[in-house]
Amino acid sequence: MRWNLDPTHTSVEFAVRHMMIATVKGALNLKEGYVETDEGGKPLRVEARLDARSIHTGVADRDNHLRSPDFLDVENHPEIVFRSEKITPLGEGRYRVEGEVTIRGVTRPLSFEVETHGPAKDPWGNERIAAHFEGKLNRKDFGLTWNVPLEMGGVLVGEEVRFSVDTEAVKAQEAVAR
Repeated sequence: MRWNLDPTHTSVEFAVRHMMIATVKGALNLKEGYVETDEGGKPLRVEARLDARSIHTGVADRDNHLRSPDFLDVENHPEIVFRSEKITPLGEGRYRVEGEVTIRGVTRPLSFEVETHGPAKDPWGNERIAAHFEGKLNRKDFGLTWNVPLEMGGVLVGEEVRFSVDTEAVKAQEAVAR
């Protein structure tokens, strides 16, 4: 079965250390994605595409810098893509997802634990499932190395990027044979 990720019911948030003492948070928008499950609802594969241009931290100058070649280089790399075909059940609606993420043209492994809920029917008769997961990655692994050393030691932007995702997916309508 195919479930289409719902961009209007998906939040992708991230957090990075600033000046070694504070945290800056932001978000990205989901463009599209899907989850394929077996008949019993076990996820088999997933793909998600984020709009790198949509990065938003609430500060226009910072957002423009994050879109620039110093960071995401959105003119040349407009999407962040995650794909997985290795999903291991952990019990009670939890799964270990192992896949690859591509940021700025660089692909690296990424794994995390997912908590799922559903299925449930929405008021319009669509069947939905939901998931929540958190993880982290090192931005330098993807060529995002820009930084400024601080006078008192350390750097302006931390290397570790923590992320949190909440998403819903809608069961795809099956084509009717004619």
